[in-house]
Amino acid sequence: MFSIELDIHTHTIASGHASTATITDMVKAASAAHLKLLGISDHGPATLGGGKPSYFRSLPMAARKRLGINMLYGIEANITDYNGTLDLEDSLLAGLDYVIASIHKPVLKPGTEAENTKAYLRAMENPFVSILGHCDDVKYPVDYLAIIKSAMEHQVILEINNSSLSPDGYRGDTKFNDLMILNLCKHFHYPVLLSSDSHGPEHVGDFRYALELVEQAEFPKELVLNYSTNELMSWLEKRKVAI
Repeated sequence: MFSIELDIHTHTIASGHASTATITDMVKAASAAHLKLLGISDHGPATLGGGKPSYFRSLPMAARKRLGINMLYGIEANITDYNGTLDLEDSLLAGLDYVIASIHKPVLKPGTEAENTKAYLRAMENPFVSILGHCDDVKYPVDYLAIIKSAMEHQVILEINNSSLSPDGYRGDTKFNDLMILNLCKHFHYPVLLSSDSHGPEHVGDFRYALELVEQAEFPKELVLNYSTNELMSWLEKRKVAI
């Protein structure tokens, strides 16, 4: 009954590091993984070598279907300060299908729990932010209850990042933090998104560690957006209408 249909946190050569893959390479991997929907979310310009504004300006004109795979085009925008400022102007964010807002150590150094939490809360106040990226990073302690309450208020989805949970992940042992997110979202009956965070085609559609944790938390499968392209698209459409 339940099968993974989508992966929308993925990176190509336009992210500037860890991949030489084109969008076509990523689509081929999505097809091999039997996905119905692929999202391309390259890093914003504050990442060294990341996508330039002109790249994100052109994405809305890209093909909506490639090799039989439905396509979405977004960004993993950098949160650049504790006031939640993003590294791409709103006029360009508005043209994208979705916006993942994330903190990356090269862009924003770890602060106190209050500072880190404030950065995420302020970022979610931006109406174009639809997903909060890997807020499980142990280097950035946060108040998860405050974050999830704000996410519900602003209709922002939190992700369970498979790359974070990988044994060779660089965000530390994020399992406890991800279980905290899952248990709070289960309590509030609020959906989550599983993300491969694949840099290149190798891990497109790979959620092995995230799925293990979802099972451990006994998280309701109907609240995992990856199982339904229709549910995800409905969520994104409702957000656009609200904006």
